[in-house]
Order: sequence, then structure tokens, then C-alpha cells
Amino acid sequence: MRFQILGPTTVLGEDGEPITLGGPRVRALLTLLALHAGRIVGAEQLVDGMYGPRPPEGVANALQSQVSRLRRALGRDLVEFSPAGYRLIADPQDVDARRFELLTQAGRQALAGGDPGQAAALLCEALELWRGAPLADAPHAEAAAAALDELRLAATEDRVRADLDLGRHRELVAELSQLAAAHPLRERLRAQLMRALYGSGRQAEALTVYEEARKLLDEELGIEPGAELAAAHLAVLRADPALGGPSTDSAFGGPRAVPAPGTPPPEREPRSRQGLRAQLTSFVGRAEELAQVGARLQESRLVTLIGPGGAGKTRLAIEAAGQEPGDVCFVPLAPVSDGESVPQAVLAALGIRDALLHNPERPTVDPLTRLVTALAARKLLLVLDNCEHLVGATAELTDHLLAACPGLRVLVTGREALGITGESILPVAPLRLPPPEAGNPLDYPAVRLFADRAAAVRPGFAVDETSAAHVVRICRALDGLPLAIELAAARLRTLSVADVAARLDDRFRLLTRGSRTALPRHQTLRAVVAWSWDLLDEDEQRMARRLSAFVGGARPASAEPVCGLPEEVLFSLAEKSLVEFVDGRFRMLATIRAFCVERLEESGEGEAIRDAHARHYLDLLMAADPMLRTAGQTRWLARLDEESDDLDAAVRWATESGQLELAMCLLAHAACYWWMRGHRAISANLAAGLLAALGDTRFPGREEEYVMCVLITAWTGSVEERLRVRLAEVSGLLPIHYLPVRVEFLMMLLSMFTGPPSDLETTHRLLDEAPSYVLPPWQKALAVSGQAFMLQALGRIDEARVQFEASLAEFKVIGERWGKVLVLSGLGSLRQLQDDYPAAYALADEALGLARELGASTEIAEGLCRRADALFHLDDVAGARADYAEAADVSRRNGSMETLAWAYLGQAEVALAAGDPETALPLLLQAREVCPDGWYSTEDTRGRIAAALAKVSGAVSER
Repeated sequence: MRFQILGPTTVLGEDGEPITLGGPRVRALLTLLALHAGRIVGAEQLVDGMYGPRPPEGVANALQSQVSRLRRALGRDLVEFSPAGYRLIADPQDVDARRFELLTQAGRQALAGGDPGQAAALLCEALELWRGAPLADAPHAEAAAAALDELRLAATEDRVRADLDLGRHRELVAELSQLAAAHPLRERLRAQLMRALYGSGRQAEALTVYEEARKLLDEELGIEPGAELAAAHLAVLRADPALGGPSTDSAFGGPRAVPAPGTPPPEREPRSRQGLRAQLTSFVGRAEELAQVGARLQESRLVTLIGPGGAGKTRLAIEAAGQEPGDVCFVPLAPVSDGESVPQAVLAALGIRDALLHNPERPTVDPLTRLVTALAARKLLLVLDNCEHLVGATAELTDHLLAACPGLRVLVTGREALGITGESILPVAPLRLPPPEAGNPLDYPAVRLFADRAAAVRPGFAVDETSAAHVVRICRALDGLPLAIELAAARLRTLSVADVAARLDDRFRLLTRGSRTALPRHQTLRAVVAWSWDLLDEDEQRMARRLSAFVGGARPASAEPVCGLPEEVLFSLAEKSLVEFVDGRFRMLATIRAFCVERLEESGEGEAIRDAHARHYLDLLMAADPMLRTAGQTRWLARLDEESDDLDAAVRWATESGQLELAMCLLAHAACYWWMRGHRAISANLAAGLLAALGDTRFPGREEEYVMCVLITAWTGSVEERLRVRLAEVSGLLPIHYLPVRVEFLMMLLSMFTGPPSDLETTHRLLDEAPSYVLPPWQKALAVSGQAFMLQALGRIDEARVQFEASLAEFKVIGERWGKVLVLSGLGSLRQLQDDYPAAYALADEALGLARELGASTEIAEGLCRRADALFHLDDVAGARADYAEAADVSRRNGSMETLAWAYLGQAEVALAAGDPETALPLLLQAREVCPDGWYSTEDTRGRIAAALAKVSGAVSER
């Protein structure tokens, strides 16, 4: 099919016959889709183009109805739906408007390549596609129609130039006279008319055309003739013989003419840098982004820098513009208060004054027309800075200027993109921050910026061993935002760097001393964020303040139920740079979140939103916890990793707000995740805080949750007297034969702390005779491993091995890696008891591989210790030492005191074997200090420590 929209909209079938389309709305819809053939057109854009500013009620249904009618006319497959809108499935070259653009481009290239005959043929073919007013059946698409009209006029000018190059001067005078009369402010047409007149022997008339144009431009626009028209005037005055032949003068779009003999060379035209101020500070940390902007400006005529307030978009745009060849005009839009004033602001930045005289017979020329006239033949980079409060007006102006002025490029800065065709969007992120394990912090741009600005206000300041930690903390707390870092550095006039770092909890009160000459919204940190906040509508503000309840950001599926607003509002916040979209989550920078937390408290919604947040995370844990003990555990562990900060925040809030039952449930169902990930210290502190809040309060029916809370508090190994009382209470609440109903992981954790019952033989017989089929699969596999451990304790090694292998088979059926690690470790300990160290090593190595795959840091540390034990007995002392050292490092980081004690013990045993009791003694003392007391699972470690200390004492006394 062929689609014709350069005139009344028609569709021609494969046989060349028109296809019946239907009423005006269907034709308008097809016109808009054909204009963007092959690309998705948003529903809102379609509605605007079909119905204008006042769409009817139920317009969404009306649009779907017109789509259905169009599908019936063209075929269902040609109009495709997507969540973002609709798309016409057609080759763009089958649409006359697109074919016109391609032919025009080819003609222009032929003209530049010195082939006016080919150019004329291509441009004539392009212009013959026009059958009337463009987009005639879409009366509300005025901007797009005006852009096509401008392209048609530019193509006509190119065709005229080709004809002039072919010597058709006399034939063109009448046509150019009509065109110049129809477009009196079009300088290129005036210059071409001058050439046609001169080539026809009418030099005086050519000069008259120039004088009339000069006077008109002055009266109507307040400008002098541009370079093209002025060059044509000079060529006529000089009687340049080239005027009668092919175009060789820059006035007519070709290469610059060779000056006549004796003519002094023209002065080199200086580059214009209108509005582009020289900067007073160094440009730090944006070399990569600067190169990206330069590359984008080479590839695209419209580049938009987006990012949060204070990210440094303006400075980056200024630096990028300063590196560009050719003319640049910088237009600050921050002082502009309404959209109608945007064209006037650009005129002012360009230095185009208001017209001095107005002819009463002719209406005043509007600013947009004046701009098009001034820029139509000019090569210029236009920088439109800080347009977020005028984004609609800026988008309309930019779209119109780019269509009408082929030599124009535009660089825009703002909080959100303009959202027009051809836009290249470049997000400007905060400056890179040093990671926790960074070496030299000055390798990172955020720290270098602070150091540079701090040295300016406190001479001699440097980032050294004393100040580095404080500077890094400041830069991290401020998210690497350049403006915030500069405000913080400015405080060093009166505060030490340590004081600034310590006071950042009240950042809005601290960071208030910006440059007096800066925009008001850039003088304080609060003003930076408040400017962005004030640009939001009510729903966006509501979503932003409620979203601040999330500490680590949120997926849309979490944000929508907690915030009570549709996800589209969240997407809108991302488009306006209030939140950033990273790895499927919408996150707020800490500074923006702090501002929104204040707004949440002011609104009176804080308690209700945080309650919804905590209950949402309880629902997530209830869904995730059982899945952590299935084949899908890695996916669910990763999911909870994303939510870890918010899980902690939910527990903390529930405890502090007195919702203690909710807090216990959150803790209990997070325990398996925390254990597998080795999050010991933070979770123990949360549990200790909850126990303190509980006091003597008990919730009947919540015994499992209470016991789990007690065990979590104890799992760092630090057991105070009050906690010992609670641990003793645990055995009375849940007898040895108790099987958890709600908190499945309690089955493992309880046995680890309390160990097997005193009467092992009787308990084993009871468990062996119990109908295990009544247990869920994971508990059944764990119960079989529990029997194996009891048989091992009874010394029945062969029977224990059989049970371990049976348990391993059960866990393999489930596909659960953590259980397999547990059983492989048990089998390894059996082989160790049998002095089969090669087998013990192989089992430990297999368990370690699974633990690493799972990311279970406690099990990784245990696997390293088991493998090191085997290596030590296999006389691989270096391998054992390395594994013990790694185990100690992992255990220190995750708070696993039982494995840390084991690792210290192992290092001491290696030292003793090497005859070095002096090295062994402090390691053994550390092992004894950190080894949890009162845990069944650490009895063997404590025994080995005592034996080693006795050996050390003997070795020291012998010396």
C-alpha cells in the first residue's frame, strides 16, 4: 500500500486504486500514524492530533473505536497495539511525506556534490508528490504541518539553486518574484532573486531587491541582513562574473568564491559565543560525559541533558558548547516565567532587538517568525538551559526551529526530556563516588571536586589520612551531587571537615551558603530540591512523599500498593528526575528522600504509609520464606537482597511504633534469609531491640515467632544474662519433639542452639518410628539429617552415613542447595572421624562450591574451615593457612562468631605444628574470646581450643 498525506489523506492499494477509509476521525488517525510510519505513536499524541485541546468525554474508548474502524479498512495486522500506543506497520518510503524527505535529502547531496542536473531531477520528483496542504485531514496537527511546509519551501529553494546552476536565470525571475512576495522575510529567496535578475542582465533591479529586503528586515525584525544576503549584495556590486554561471559563492550555498584580482581578502569571521560566560572555577570529573555530549551533537541535531537538580547539567552544557566549532548562543530559561516568553528570550540572547517601526498596514511579525527568519540560513548551536518549568513551550519551539532551520542544532538541559521526535537523551548522573574498599579517594570525581572547592575557601586544605574518611562520608551522604558538594565545601570557611561530616543529618540547615550571584534555587540545598518539588502536580507530590517510606527504592509492584497510586505516577517522577530507575527499581537520591520525608511528616500520612510499608514486606516475606528452601532459592535470595534495607526498616519501624506482634512476624520470617546471607549483626541488633520492647509481653499463639526472635538475638555469640534467661525459656516453650508450623526454619536453628536431647537413643527411636511422610519435603529431609547427626553422636557411624546419604537424596529431589551443604558437611565430618582426609577434603570442597553458588557467607566460612582441616591433615600447610585466613575474613564481615573462632583455632594449630607457639597463643585467646558459649554446635570448637591452649602452655614452659 501507498499512503498519501501531502494533501487530503488517501491510501492506494497494490492495484493503485484508492481504498475507502471512512469518516474524518479515521482519516485523521491514519494521517497521524502515517506521519510516523513504523514508529509507535502515543495515545495522548493521537488524541491531541484528532480532537485538539478539548477532547470529548470517554476519549480513550473513542480512540479505540477509531482504531477498530481503521483496522477494518486496512487490515488488522497493519495497525499494531503496544502499551505505549499504536503503530502503522508500513515501510516509511511508502508514505509520500517520508519519500519526499528522502528525495529532498538526495537532491541536496547531489547539489553539494556538483551535479545540479541530478539535483534538479530529484527535487522536482520530490515536489511533485505534493497534492495540497499537508496533513489536511488532521487539522489539529498544526506544528507537524508547518514543519512539512517549511521543508517544502527549503526544497523549492534547493531546486531553484539547481536551476540557477544550470543557467536558467531568465526562466526563474517570475517564479522567484512570486516566492519572495509570498515570503518577504526569507533572505535566501531574496538572494536567489538577485542572482536570477543579475544573470538576466538586470543589475539595478537586483540591487533594489536588496535595499527593499534590508529595509523590511530592519523595520519588521530589528535585524541586519544575514551573511547570505549581504554576500549576494557584495557580489552584485562587484559584478562578479560567477553570478551568471554555476553557483560559486557562499551566498548561493556553494563554496566561497575566489576573490577578484586586487581584492583584499575578507577578514575571517570570528566565532560568536553569545551568552556563554567564562567560568570562574575548574571543571572537575566530567571528561567522559563531555566527550559523550560532543559525540551526540555530531550524531543528532537535538541533545537533551536530563538529571536531578544540582547534578551539573548547566556546567556540562557550557563546557560542551565551548568546545563546539561554529557559533553558539546560550539561553538561560530559569528567569523566564511563562511559555509564551520563551521565543522572546531566545531573541534576546541572540541580540535581536525589537523592530523600531511598525507598518499599520501590516501586522507585527511574531517572535517565532522572527526567529525562523534569523536562523533559517545560519549554522548555530542553541543552548536552552533549565527548561523544566517550560518544557511544553520549549518542546514546541525546538521542534519548529529544527524543522525550519537545517543548520541549527539544539542542546537542552532540564529535569525531563522534551519528548519530541529526533531527541537524543543523555542522563547526567551524580559524580562517581569511592566504593567502601577504595584505595586513593582522589581517584574519584566527587572527592576531587570537594578537594578543589575546599582548597579555594580554606587554602592549604588537602585530602589526606586525617581528612579522607570525612570527605568520603560527605560525598556519599550527598549522593555525589556537584552542587551539594560545593555547598558543603563552602562551609569549610567556618567549620572543620569533621564538623561538616557530623552535621549532615541536618543537611538542609547546614548547606545554605551558596554563591550570592547564583540563581536563588542554587543558593541552598533545600531550594534546589524545592524547585523540583514545586514543578510536580498533586499526584506526583503525593507519590514522592509516600515513596520516601522506602529506604532502598521500590519496584512498581511494591510502590503501587504502599503508596496507593498507579504506577504511571511513578513513571512520571522518573521522567522528571525525582527518582532514578536502576535495575528494575525506582530509587531516590538520599537528599531528595530527606526532603520528601519532611513532606510526608507534614502531610500527616507518615504513620499510615509506614504501616502499609511494613505489612507489604511481611506479605513479601511470607511469600519468599518457603521458597528459600526450594530449587528457586537463588532467585528469591536475590529478590530479598534488593529489599534488604527496607526489610530492616520495616522491623525497626514496627518495633519503635509499638506494633510488636508485627515486628516479631517480620523477624521470624526473615530469619532464614538473614542466616543464609550471613546478616548476623544487624539482624541481632533488631531482634535485641524488639526483645527489650517486649519485656514480659507474650502473644499467645506466637510462640514460634518469639523463640525465633530470641535465637536471632543470640546468634552473634554475645549472650548477656537476661538473654540467657530467655534462651532457657525457649526449651520450655517448644519441647524437643515440636515441629514448627508457621516458621519452618526454626526446626534447624533450634537444634543448632539446643543440640540433641539428653536421651539420644530413645529420641532417635521415636523419630525413626514416626511417620515421616506427614512432614513437608524440606522438614522431612532435615529430620533425616537430624537422625544422622544423632547417630553420629551415638558413635554409630555407618548408620549415620546411610541417613546422611538419604537426606542428601531428599534435598537433591527438592533442589535445595543449603540443605545439601549441611548434609555434605555432615558426611565430611564422618570421613574426618574415620581419618579419610582425601574424602573429607572432596566433600568439603563440594559443599564450599555450593555455598559460593548460593552466596551463603556463613556456610562459605564453614566450608573453608572444613577444607582447611582436611588440608592440614594432608600436610598441605600453605593451603590450610590460606583457607583459614579467608574463613576468618568472611566471618568477621558477616558476624559469624562460631566460624571465626574455628578459623582462629585452625590458624593457631598450623602455627603450633610449625613450632611457633608465640604466634599460636594470641590466636587461641582470640578464638576463646569470640567462640559463643552455650551453643551445642560450638562444643567441639571449645574443646579443641582448650586442648590447643594446654599444648601452647606446655610448649612455652618447656622453653
